Amino acid sequence: MARRLISTGSSFEEIAGYSRVVVDGDWIFVSGCTGFDYAANAISDDVVEQMHQTFRNIKDALARAESALEDVVRVRLFVTNHDDFKTLAPILGDYFRDIRPTNTTLICGLADPRMKVEVEVTARTRG
Repeated sequence: MARRLISTGSSFEEIAGYSRVVVDGDWIFVSGCTGFDYAANAISDDVVEQMHQTFRNIKDALARAESALEDVVRVRLFVTNHDDFKTLAPILGDYFRDIRPTNTTLICGLADPRMKVEVEVTARTRG
């Protein structure tokens, strides 16, 4: 199976030279997604809304690869404020409770100071 690169047209993808999604054989790698709403060209200041928008972006990226959250086997959560983890962990649990992928969470800075959360996932195709 050939390697397939999928772009969502984000300016970050163009500047940094990466793909939002890489499908390589049975594996689907989704680059870190944030709470940026590309349709509105905006990002909420609310960490909860950012988390939900992040998952809308992830679902869109997976759909472009003919996949879904149910196919996720690994998640990496990046949070800028340690105190926000207590708020975000249950939301992460709502999305993955029945899927149960592996998880790594890091408290760190992100590329844009407006971004409070970033999530990266790896999935396996259903085939």
